[in-house]
Amino acid sequence: MSKILTNDQIQAQAKALGIEVAALKAVMEVECKGSGFNADGSPVILYERHKFYKGLQAINWITKSKEWSNLYPDLCNSLPGAYGKFSEQHNKLARASKLNRDVALESCSWGLGQVMGYHWKALGYSTLQMFINAMYKDEASQLDAMCRYIKVNNLVNALKNRDWKAFAKGYNGRNYAINKYDVKLANAYKKALK
Repeated sequence: MSKILTNDQIQAQAKALGIEVAALKAVMEVECKGSGFNADGSPVILYERHKFYKGLQAINWITKSKEWSNLYPDLCNSLPGAYGKFSEQHNKLARASKLNRDVALESCSWGLGQVMGYHWKALGYSTLQMFINAMYKDEASQLDAMCRYIKVNNLVNALKNRDWKAFAKGYNGRNYAINKYDVKLANAYKKALK
């Protein structure tokens, strides 16, 4: 069975949300250039060092978070950024997993929709591992996670109305304009209509 998403699967998810196929394709295009897997078959991820730092603090590993931010600033840091090349992301995840596997997995954005791992429970997965398995399974499972995120965060109407600013703010956070997510979504939507 192919890991690649089909047009029928995209159409089914768009219909379930009550949105245009082009709107859903626009989100996938902006989030991960329309592909949920790397050439080696691993899911596209972005490891976020500041999420690892916050995640450790949330489980009261405060001393470790501070110690590791000094020892491994590329893996654990109170500041976002320093993402590095896409080809380095799984290596960063592997290194961070040796420090705390669950927090490391939760500190990555995953697949087509670049959904953060720490959302697994809110999205209805019974365990973190079930979410991770879905991200490795196929793009249809990745798209399902993205659509769950859109529903849980009440972003369906923003997509229906093509309110790219409201969607970008809800999906990417209040600093969405720094990376022009709203503009990128609008452009990707126009491209998907063709």
